[in-house]
Amino acid sequence: MFFIFNSNKMFFLFILFFSTLISISSNSWFGCWIGLEINLLSFIPLISNSNNLLSTEASLKYFLTQSIASINFLFIILIKMILMKNFEMNNLISIIMNSSMLMKMGSAPFHFWFPNIVEGLSWINNFILMTWQKITPIILLSYYLNKNFIIIIITMNIIIGAIGGLNQTSLRKLMAFSSINNLGWMLSSIMISENLWLFYFCMYSFLISIMCFFFYILNFFFINQLFINNMNFFIKINLLINFLSLGGLPPFIGFFPKWIVINFLINNNMYLLTFIFVMMSLIMLYFYIRISYSSLMFNYLKMKWYKIYIKNNYFMIINLFSFFSLTGMFLSTFFFF
Repeated sequence: MFFIFNSNKMFFLFILFFSTLISISSNSWFGCWIGLEINLLSFIPLISNSNNLLSTEASLKYFLTQSIASINFLFIILIKMILMKNFEMNNLISIIMNSSMLMKMGSAPFHFWFPNIVEGLSWINNFILMTWQKITPIILLSYYLNKNFIIIIITMNIIIGAIGGLNQTSLRKLMAFSSINNLGWMLSSIMISENLWLFYFCMYSFLISIMCFFFYILNFFFINQLFINNMNFFIKINLLINFLSLGGLPPFIGFFPKWIVINFLINNNMYLLTFIFVMMSLIMLYFYIRISYSSLMFNYLKMKWYKIYIKNNYFMIINLFSFFSLTGMFLSTFFFF
């Protein structure tokens, strides 16, 4: 199965989920900080592997960056308690607190650690890092939001996530920049409402789980593996469908949450931000289609003797996900109206 852990890993995975619940249900900033620290100390054993130097290096980098963000968060909590009645400092305090949370989730311009760490992790750990590890920082960010600062951050996430993925040959780094781009959409949805963010996050987690599951069972890590190896035509079609759904192309289901965000931005006369969102989404779709086109059209004879097969139960799961991506937009459109 996709999520295969031994007993020790399952224990740390349980602590990881429990720490998120501690942070988002706490009624004090110190409780939130304690949940973040438990989350950090439970995720490090999940990603560290003594037999893999890249994984060990990634766990060390993750520990250092998250520790710096936690120190900044704790420092600003103490400053806020001391200067509670000084309203002139509230704007600066909110910016620093937002920056620490943005650093924890790997948002631009604090994203430099994120692609390097993703490169050293397995697909299972990448799925956890790109989905579950973003829940606590985004919810804590919504408690003390600086709107003007977050709009700048949203724009940087959208642009850097789209431009950074153009020259990537590693699938893991490509998914990392895709995560940075989608983080801009998630931050804009959390500014609108928490229900919209929850819906967007669930749809994004669903699509990322498809891609990570796909690459995990095929054991793919680089783009050239998609057209060097001899894959079934239906596997390539499923890959194309899920890539386009992740990019937000209608009529796939990935377009639905982005449609709601764009609709809200237009209704609030934020035309420039809407234009940036749409143009950067086109760039994202460009390199998604480039990958899919290469896997469909290239005829590379070097490894064609090696035939890739997927077990029937795995293939049925992939087909089910792809069918949902195809038909979900029509169902959601009917429900939306």
